[in-house]
Amino acid sequence: MLIALAQRFRKGTSVKINWLVGWVMVWGLVGGLTVPVSAPAATKPLPKASSQDLQHQVKSTANKVIPAVVSIASTVMVRDQAFGDEALPFGLFKEPPTRRQYGQGSGVIVAPDGYIITNNHVVADAVDVEVVLADRRQYKGRVIATDPKTDVAVVKIQATKLPTVSWGDSSQLDVGDFVLAIGNPLGLSRTVTFGIVSAVGRADVGVADFEDFIQTDAPINPGNSGGALVNVHGELVGINTAIASPTGGSVGVGFAIPSNMARAAMQSLIKTGRVVRGFLGAYTQDVSPPLGKIFHLPDVKGAIVTDVQSKGSAERAGLKRGDVVVRFDGGDVMDSGHLRNLVAQSSIGSKHRVDLIREGKVYQAELVIQEAPRERTKKIQTASTASTVHPLAGVVFDDVTPPLARQMDLPVNSGVVVTDIEEGSLAEASGLQPGDVVLELNRQYVPNFSTLQRLADPLKPTDLALLLVNRQSNVMYIPIQGE
Repeated sequence: MLIALAQRFRKGTSVKINWLVGWVMVWGLVGGLTVPVSAPAATKPLPKASSQDLQHQVKSTANKVIPAVVSIASTVMVRDQAFGDEALPFGLFKEPPTRRQYGQGSGVIVAPDGYIITNNHVVADAVDVEVVLADRRQYKGRVIATDPKTDVAVVKIQATKLPTVSWGDSSQLDVGDFVLAIGNPLGLSRTVTFGIVSAVGRADVGVADFEDFIQTDAPINPGNSGGALVNVHGELVGINTAIASPTGGSVGVGFAIPSNMARAAMQSLIKTGRVVRGFLGAYTQDVSPPLGKIFHLPDVKGAIVTDVQSKGSAERAGLKRGDVVVRFDGGDVMDSGHLRNLVAQSSIGSKHRVDLIREGKVYQAELVIQEAPRERTKKIQTASTASTVHPLAGVVFDDVTPPLARQMDLPVNSGVVVTDIEEGSLAEASGLQPGDVVLELNRQYVPNFSTLQRLADPLKPTDLALLLVNRQSNVMYIPIQGE
């Protein structure tokens, strides 16, 4: 039995994530393990002056940060599938009409010339972005770049001398630290809530590929996405992203992207349009109690190497299948996700010491970080009017690699795959779908994108593009031809 627990905070377009009920039970167990069950020791009441000082600090911080937190309204075009089954003569079907869908989130001004950090899911696929400042000034926002893997996006507005929030060091956060969440929940602008850091290093939340979340009990709700999580000094320590909730509203379990991860992603997006990440070059899995015994581990933590990629960082460092990485630069590696984050955040070319256990013995290795493979997008041509453009216009192709095959759940590990299709394009209307692996074009074998490009280039707008595709192990022909 599943229960909807997690929700992203884009009002109007929220995405619910299903977690097992048993996961909630684990939460209770973890709490029991981390907090002693013995009677609490007697504590002295907080001096009155200290309480007043804290209240003053919170008020001062809120007043300082509120001007730098903005409301972001986004518009996306969606197809109304309810109209998709309306039959026409000759067995054809009417193309589902598009409609505008509006969402609302938050963002944080981090540069006086108009750079704003927010969540990817707040502005993803937006055709229009409106930014409203705390003083109610409105600007058209331009999405500079997005990174779905961390759920970070950068928006720019044409303005100067804007109020900003200074970056804090999220690595210095401890459980119990006071934090404030500032954003626009449920359309209520300039909302401030107060709480503590409940946990750090939360992964497997299911929101992004790279997760190292700060958990907080500061109440956050839909519309808070992309807003600020700050310490009592007013420093930005996180970007509010998701909640765990059976109702869709706050129950005291919220998650924020650590500022160190968010800042690194933002800087890379502004500089290169993408996030440059370190790459381990190996597949890993978490240590379970049974595996801990099998691999002769002192405790249930670390990352087990299950496979090593050729010429990757791990292979060059001498790592082998069955090795268990337990430390990275002297710090404990908690699990495979933790190791992946440590590597991803490391500078390309930097050297790091890893401690590993192999057959019950401790070894050390030097890991030189390599750049993760680029996620390339290759368009045949930009789509326009079907009768006047290339038959494959608006289709995005990429060479299939093992990581991409796993990411897209493809039935093959090589070839050319459709990664995206422009709405309204001839190819989309013909039935081509993202995830289709192209085997042939006009009866010619297609082993890679360069071959596809060579075969596609001579085609005229009215020429037939007969694709043979593999769609989840079902092989079919898809004819694409303009009028």
